Amino acid sequence: MLLSSLVAQASPLSEQQVSQLQGLVSQLNPIQQAWVSGYLAASAQLAGQLAGAATAVPAAASAGLTILFGSQTGNARHLAEALAKQAQGKGMVAKVVDMAEYKTTQLKNEQYLVIVTSTYGEGEPPENAIGLHNFLFSKKAPKLAGLKYAVLGLGDTSYEFFCKTAQDFDQRLAELGASSVLPRIDLDVDYQAQADSWSSELVTKLEPELKASAAPSAQVIAWPRVDSPGADTTTGAASQYSKQQPFTAELYTNQKITGRDSTKDVRHIEISLAGSGLTYQPGDALGVYFNNDPELVRELLLLTAIARDTPVALSDTRLTIEQALTEQLELTQSYPAFVEKYAAATNNAALTALTADKAALRAYINERQIIDIVRDYPGLLSAQQLVDALRKQQPRLYSIASAQAEVEDEVHLTVGVVRYDAYGQPHLGGASGFLAERLAEGDKVKVFIEHNNNFRLPANDDTPVIMIGPGTGIAPFRAFLQQRDANGAAGKNWLFFGNPHFTQDFLYQLELQNYLKRGLLTKLDVAFSRDQAQKVYVQDKLRQHGSEVWQWLQDGAHLYICGDANRMAKDVQQALLDIVQQYGAKTTQQAQAYLDELRVAKRYQKDVY
Repeated sequence: MLLSSLVAQASPLSEQQVSQLQGLVSQLNPIQQAWVSGYLAASAQLAGQLAGAATAVPAAASAGLTILFGSQTGNARHLAEALAKQAQGKGMVAKVVDMAEYKTTQLKNEQYLVIVTSTYGEGEPPENAIGLHNFLFSKKAPKLAGLKYAVLGLGDTSYEFFCKTAQDFDQRLAELGASSVLPRIDLDVDYQAQADSWSSELVTKLEPELKASAAPSAQVIAWPRVDSPGADTTTGAASQYSKQQPFTAELYTNQKITGRDSTKDVRHIEISLAGSGLTYQPGDALGVYFNNDPELVRELLLLTAIARDTPVALSDTRLTIEQALTEQLELTQSYPAFVEKYAAATNNAALTALTADKAALRAYINERQIIDIVRDYPGLLSAQQLVDALRKQQPRLYSIASAQAEVEDEVHLTVGVVRYDAYGQPHLGGASGFLAERLAEGDKVKVFIEHNNNFRLPANDDTPVIMIGPGTGIAPFRAFLQQRDANGAAGKNWLFFGNPHFTQDFLYQLELQNYLKRGLLTKLDVAFSRDQAQKVYVQDKLRQHGSEVWQWLQDGAHLYICGDANRMAKDVQQALLDIVQQYGAKTTQQAQAYLDELRVAKRYQKDVY
């Protein structure tokens, strides 16, 4: 093979680069190889044409607008890309950069900077924003007196630390001497209209300066992006389907994969993408639009004494209240804004008093759906008032549990059905209930691909990987294993999986045992927490094998965590810190720095929710 002899010859590539190139080429078909060849040739030609012009620009200069995004689910990325497109449409030079890819040494050279970021968990930055966030709050952060900036925050008012990461960035940039060109905006879940308005105002403010500073002959060159929404990685062509224009797919399979006596209801879902042009990589998510339970809609209309055919306005659309509640509005997740608007519309003094205590309000709505609030505080209001109190339904994202190399024009999901009894009533999750209970095989569902470049297999198939995925967190690792199998990857694979009971909750047991028997899975460690007197979790299994985990990391292993963010991910993080301290002979601070270095090197990645 030609690539095999590159290192032995006078190659400009390092041995590691050659290895990465071999790994990539082995995954490509002839059409893909031809596209990559043309891309590299055009890139080299452009570099030659611009070489002279590049040397004339001072190294410290950063022309145009830099837009950084910190995103856990993709929303911040989409807004950043839309803002760049709007700026470019006005003749400005604008670039979008993932915070995880941004070189912090460049910050002191920026002149115009926009940060678009979500907030995660208890006021924490999203995974790809941690590095930049830490840098800005460290002693290494430079003075930024020449920087003009703006910050857009995305969040959910249901959480106590609403948009805290955006507030952190805004405050810190100001402390470092930067000047805000537009007040920060903090947006709730239904953010699109306000985001569009803010972006337009920002572009209008920056246009005079950025157009004046741009070279008259400057060109905006856009290469095909295989990681962009709807990108087709097979041909380089973009699918017409996206979050804004989802594909109407067919449900192939809905199979319960937990036992009859399990406390969990987990479904293996298979959906056809035939004819969509949509492609995905292991680590990506599938966005699912869903209809609310008709029984829930009927009860809500009955409690509020609203006729189901009453016309209402939603954005620029006229439809019946029943259609709006079924297809467009959020009914299964509660949030403070609904309580406040509903209390005002119904003139309910007790509910209004509750909204005055933010902590008590959050505690009240914690396990309550919209219907529970209306049951507790029944009242009369108009159909339009009800619509105006509710927020627009957001699609749910599910980690994809398949590799296209294995399943071709299908996409598989591992869905834990949200099902619980509370306040004397049964409750069912919106999307999970729709997929599991209200969608029959052969029915249609609207979907899109949400790419996640911060949760990817290593480029080199020889690299060992450690995967920690209890419960439905196993989903992306099923995709990882399918892809490694299709690639014929030589790298070792170690999976940690946990759930309550071996006999009831061992998801994909036969597949995993087959992978283990064939040698694709080098090690499989399972933690069935309720099968013995003392509960055992995946973090306990990690500690049990701490010496070997450390050796794998020393050998270059990539580490992945998927699953519950509230407890599991934090417990696993602590176990990893303990392992690094014990077997790496490091202090607590040194162990944290070690894991941070792995994260920056993309050897430690999380997909937690």
